Amino acid sequence: MRFTDRTDAGRQLAERLRHLRSERPVVLGLPRGGVPVAFEVAAALDAPLDVILVRKLGVPFHRELGFGAIGEGGVKVVREDIVRMSRVDEDDLAEVERSEEAVLAEQARSFRGGRPRIPLDGRTAVVVDDGIATGSTASAACRVARAQGAARVVLAVPVAPPDAVAVLTAEVDELVCPFTPAVFSAVGEWYRDFSQTADEEVVELLRRNRSTVRSGNGDGNSPDHSVPVEVPVEGGAFTLTGDLALPAGAPGIVVFAHGSGSSRTSPRNRAVAQALNAAGLGTLLFDLLTPQEESDRANVFAIEPLARRLAQVSQWLRRESLPLCYFGASTGAAAALWAAADDSDIAAVVSRGGRPDLAGPQLGRVRAPTLLIVGGRDETVLDLNREAAQQLRCEHRLTVVPGATHLFEEPGALDAVAELARDWFTSHLAPSAPAATAA
Repeated sequence: MRFTDRTDAGRQLAERLRHLRSERPVVLGLPRGGVPVAFEVAAALDAPLDVILVRKLGVPFHRELGFGAIGEGGVKVVREDIVRMSRVDEDDLAEVERSEEAVLAEQARSFRGGRPRIPLDGRTAVVVDDGIATGSTASAACRVARAQGAARVVLAVPVAPPDAVAVLTAEVDELVCPFTPAVFSAVGEWYRDFSQTADEEVVELLRRNRSTVRSGNGDGNSPDHSVPVEVPVEGGAFTLTGDLALPAGAPGIVVFAHGSGSSRTSPRNRAVAQALNAAGLGTLLFDLLTPQEESDRANVFAIEPLARRLAQVSQWLRRESLPLCYFGASTGAAAALWAAADDSDIAAVVSRGGRPDLAGPQLGRVRAPTLLIVGGRDETVLDLNREAAQQLRCEHRLTVVPGATHLFEEPGALDAVAELARDWFTSHLAPSAPAATAA
């Protein structure tokens, strides 16, 4: 049996995986060659597609010998037996890890274009590659998926040697491999076309998967699944344009209040919204001001009118009969806290690089659990957030993202924001969740 190319292999593999469709999985392709295969699997399962990034940690004097692997989010898998056997200085091993972390961050930026990874918490993760030789990379990827919160890990490959399949079967919840030839020398021999997959192809396949989700043909819990809405305000005198994403079974809706110089098209807030959608949360991104109002910069810092506008939008959104949360950025964070001070039904608030200090005396009236996220290198805003936190009387926490500046443009910084916000909202929307410790 030979596959024409990776597309053919993906389609054949997908036929063996259709039973997973009801689990609403996340499909994870190992770049680069595993992504074209994974794309076909994701299409068959109506599932979101992401890359799973793994870097082997090689012993310094013998880099082919791996003593472990690292993945995104600080996940690290180490073979202590190989570390002991290698007798390498710990500083040398740490240098290897730092070097591979830099490559990992660059790959994430290159493949995703600044978007956060799709959260795996509680989901079924289907790890896909174009084939297995030794199985070390696939094993590391599955361990990383598990460490990132996947409830079930399925490894799916078109071809692999029987001995590798036997070993890996014990490491995952399910292994699917339609072709296990007894005589096996290399993955490429089982493909007529095994040409190298370019980075550009990986990026394009991820984009096409997101486009399918946006058009409504994919998993409703995937990122970018939103519909345009017009929200009436000021007694219906005019409307504000927004994008509403409402996954099936969502426990609540996060309303985004954008900051100065931003809008609902902000790539940072949209990236966070996509991560929340992937976790099953609803989101509404909208513009607090009309284009005419935005032309007057004073309106951007008029916190009380912005808060009233946010309250009107929240009232309209209550027709969905779901709890509401606020996510505010810059001056939008102040508007969110001001509005939350006047609305005891707001379930939670998150501020990203916000100016909560501009909410002034309203801070002491906020009852919604509040998370303040600030970049470690955004020193002025960090000081303002510390002062504002002292005025909060509700459950609250100030979290600093190390090395991040005001816009969280550094590799991994926006991922950290998305994960912190997701965990804060989901924990406070769950009826049985224990209360977090106040700062």
